[in-house]
Amino acid sequence: MKRNATAVWSGSIKEGEGKITTQSNVLSNTQYSFKTRFENGNGTNPEELIAAAHAGCFTMQLTAYINEAGFSVASIETKCDIDFQNGSIVGSHLSVLARVDDIDTDVFQQLVKQAESNCPVSKLLNTEITSSATLVRS
Repeated sequence: MKRNATAVWSGSIKEGEGKITTQSNVLSNTQYSFKTRFENGNGTNPEELIAAAHAGCFTMQLTAYINEAGFSVASIETKCDIDFQNGSIVGSHLSVLARVDDIDTDVFQQLVKQAESNCPVSKLLNTEITSSATLVRS
């Protein structure tokens, strides 16, 4: 399975603007810019999208581990804070609030740590990045 998203940028880094569209069209020409990334502007930014992806992926992985351990999840809410400093993502913190009946606290904490290490986005955030690029001249 492959998924995709497209980003289009026009103009300079500070005055320009971009649009992000996802394959599912959940994001469709969604605005992002220098202001939405480094100031307070209307739109999204890469770090916010990474936080959403990490929170969603981790929560699904934790649910799977809890189910595999024989417990039922009533709800799990995860907030992800991406720490972006000096042009680098230096951390991702997951704050979890879960409702799971009959699970031992130590077992739950172990499953949280297991999901933290093994969800696909956690693995991506700690991996080599490669690229393929084509320059198109007008």
